[in-house]
Amino acid sequence: MTATIILGGGCFWCTESVFQRLRGVREVQSGYCGGDLKNPSYEQVCSGQTGHVEVIRITFNPQEITLRQLYEVFFATHDPTTLNRQGADIGTQYASVIFYADAAQKELAETVIDEMAENFSAPIVTQVKPATTFWEAEEIHNNYYDRNPDQRYCQLVIAPKVQHLKNNFTAWLR
Repeated sequence: MTATIILGGGCFWCTESVFQRLRGVREVQSGYCGGDLKNPSYEQVCSGQTGHVEVIRITFNPQEITLRQLYEVFFATHDPTTLNRQGADIGTQYASVIFYADAAQKELAETVIDEMAENFSAPIVTQVKPATTFWEAEEIHNNYYDRNPDQRYCQLVIAPKVQHLKNNFTAWLR
């Protein structure tokens, strides 16, 4: 039995590298969601003109890792208080957003946001929206961190997120 959730937490290279390391996660696919353009390219999405967000679609086994646990990792490994921004990555394509598939995912997302609010000094701006068409990103974006660990962005931005995951969610790792 598997379930899916679509999350946007800035650059999909970052979010993919974090969630791939969790037990119970079967697949993490980078892509785009939320815009109107059919089959957008990375360049089109990065223009900020398509309405799409860089996201990951996580397929997971809820008997091994719960949706609540995925949400907790999500809020611990990106900044949900910055509107359309994660660090130096700025634009609507870097929004913090949960694209839910059903009422239960939506309700749990809203509950977790309320619970997490006290952990941040600024308000959480994560959007909770119904899932729209998920467009897979180009193959070059898949497993980006694992294929490019020595690349500067990977070392400066992604590696600290992965280390934070390892330090704080050891019991949930593969």
